[in-house]
Amino acid sequence: MFAHNKRLQYTVRVSECNPALANLMLEQFGGPQGELAAAMRYFTQALAEDDAGRKDMLLDIATEELSHLEVIGTIVGMLNKGAKGKLAEGAEEQAQMFRELQGAGNDSHVTQVLYGGGPALTNSGGQLWTAGYIDSIGEPTADLRSNIAAEARAKIVYERLINVTADPGVRDALGFLMTREIAHQQSFEKALYAIQPNFPPGKLPGKPEFANMYVNTSQGEGDMRGPWNSDENFQFVSDREKMLAMDGGSGLPEVGMTDQQRSVLTQMAQRTRSNPSINPETGADLGRNGGQAPGTRH
Repeated sequence: MFAHNKRLQYTVRVSECNPALANLMLEQFGGPQGELAAAMRYFTQALAEDDAGRKDMLLDIATEELSHLEVIGTIVGMLNKGAKGKLAEGAEEQAQMFRELQGAGNDSHVTQVLYGGGPALTNSGGQLWTAGYIDSIGEPTADLRSNIAAEARAKIVYERLINVTADPGVRDALGFLMTREIAHQQSFEKALYAIQPNFPPGKLPGKPEFANMYVNTSQGEGDMRGPWNSDENFQFVSDREKMLAMDGGSGLPEVGMTDQQRSVLTQMAQRTRSNPSINPETGADLGRNGGQAPGTRH
């Protein structure tokens, strides 16, 4: 059961209205790295979680992400206050109002006209929020790694948003939200490494002859060696012949069929076979030669 407290988790102070900045802030409201996506990711994982500790952690963080959604949505609403009033009341000439909503680099006219200046569940480009942003698969060792990456991506977006505004209050609130991403990432990492063993994800160990093999499929200038493909850590395969039919077979596809299936397939192949010994005249030939067959003259 959820209960709402009207006090924000962090105080929001906006020094001036800025609809263009508000539009950018929507990236963390309804975008793929945003707070709603994070809340839904962790909340749905928690509902399916059987480990009491991880379930509690996921519910805590999911609920906090909803509070962050409220903070970023409040920033959007406050940045839009001036334009919202002008748009609703027609306080300026239409041309001047449009220039304000669609200035250089400012796409806020979309969210202003469609959503009246409120925080919309879209990203900064107007793309509607979708559950497709949630990539949970129901395996804790995989989902926790995905959660770690999601928190890292969200932190980077917050860094970029901080870099595009000089408003001290907005920067302060964004700095808080960014910092909480760091805290969540640490919790997820601790939870992951509390599972022993946690690699590889899932139950099956994989084929041992391939598990520590590095295949150098992109060869040429720029080839490098490092811990990601060192002889100390991997069997390094650079011979192209050794990259083919690695199972020891022919490398050619094989399928089992009944005699009837094979007979019908042979009939189809015979009916649709190409004749490599002919050079048929085609529509492309006629079009290329002004309607004449190749080799003809007036």
